[in-house]
Amino acid sequence: MAPLLGANPAPLLALESDPPPAGAAAEWVVGAGGARLRAALCPAQGRARGSVVLSPGRTEPIEKYFEVARRLTGQGFTVLVHDWRGQGLSHRALADRRLGHADGYQDFLTDFRALLDAFSARLPQPWLAMGHSMGGCLTLLALAEGERRFAGAFLSAPMLGIKTGGVPRRLARVLAWSMSGLGQGGASVPPPPGPHPAPFESNILTHDRARYERNLALVAAAPDLALGPPTWGWLKFAFQATDRLAKGAGTARITVPVSVLIAGEDALVDNDAALGTAARLPKGKTLVIAGAHHELFQEIEETQALVWRAFAELAESVGA
Repeated sequence: MAPLLGANPAPLLALESDPPPAGAAAEWVVGAGGARLRAALCPAQGRARGSVVLSPGRTEPIEKYFEVARRLTGQGFTVLVHDWRGQGLSHRALADRRLGHADGYQDFLTDFRALLDAFSARLPQPWLAMGHSMGGCLTLLALAEGERRFAGAFLSAPMLGIKTGGVPRRLARVLAWSMSGLGQGGASVPPPPGPHPAPFESNILTHDRARYERNLALVAAAPDLALGPPTWGWLKFAFQATDRLAKGAGTARITVPVSVLIAGEDALVDNDAALGTAARLPKGKTLVIAGAHHELFQEIEETQALVWRAFAELAESVGA
């Protein structure tokens, strides 16, 4: 696996079986507090019909979305995909880079604005936001907090509520705030039992073996992309962000169309909470995909067909 250098340069790491879109190049962007963040711009194939800003979920690097980006560029969209702070090759706050940490949501939103500002001149209109899981939560939060440059948003299994395993949600909240208040926000939340990563047969992410094994192979070949369990600080952030969307006035002020796709067998996102928040969107459209696991963009072809049909409907509705 050899690096492909972008303009600044920043590396893109590719498996031979899963190359980046033609012409893709990565760059560094300066985010909140001077943090170095990685982003990749993938030009549209043929005449550009618009742009998609693609925001992955927790643990997910840019490289995991090469297949998605290739599909979009092949449809005529310029794609901007990025590593959130704390994962991929972007800035990680802790000495143990394997821990997924966060300190509130404001830095994420500042980073997102910096990303859009840095690439705005190279993103043909109209812009569509596309976010998965944590990326969907933060994308929607950016819209709720006043980001107005997008014509619409497409959210895959967005983290609008989280499941807390065998720990009651109220206790998980108390622990997240208490541990953070005691200076242990950077300590790991105890991981669930069993091997990590899970074998395909017991995984809760996708029914597609080939895609699951491809994603494991990517991290095995590029260990710097790996991310382990979240910290108590990350858990506190997740509660803060989802609470803001569930209760804050900004959600009801989002005036662009927002498609919310729910994975019927999601073991990570609280679907009841997600449906409740989605119902607050003035132009929200919700699709529940029965039988699907959490990673809708990594799922089997039957699920993918539903996902991409929904995206085509959104794109058409905004004139892209």
